[in-house]
Amino acid sequence: VQLQAFGGGLVQPGGSLRLSCEFSGFTLDHYSIGWFRQAPGKEREGVSCLNSNGRIDTVDFLKGRFTISRDSAKNTIDLQMNSLKAEDSAVYYCGAEPPKCSDLPYNYDYWGQGTLVTVSS
Repeated sequence: VQLQAFGGGLVQPGGSLRLSCEFSGFTLDHYSIGWFRQAPGKEREGVSCLNSNGRIDTVDFLKGRFTISRDSAKNTIDLQMNSLKAEDSAVYYCGAEPPKCSDLPYNYDYWGQGTLVTVSS
């Protein structure tokens, strides 16, 4: 099982980024994929998750700005982030958990290496 998150970078406030989580070794029939983020000095927090049954869970305070989706052609779970703010700066991770999403990082069996997002002018 492998996951790899990529797509991070430096973006100005108000800008957009699209992160991707490439996965292999399992199918989404049995696993959910969640995006988390961790800012310096803070705990890892859930952002959005795609359940194995197709349901999407996104934390309330990010709804309307962050959207999770599946790209079947590329075998990735993407996180579209719009109207970015300085407080969105963090390392973003994707994790896999069977079979449904959880907002608790310790429930996840597998993690990607993380990709850094910096929102700054």
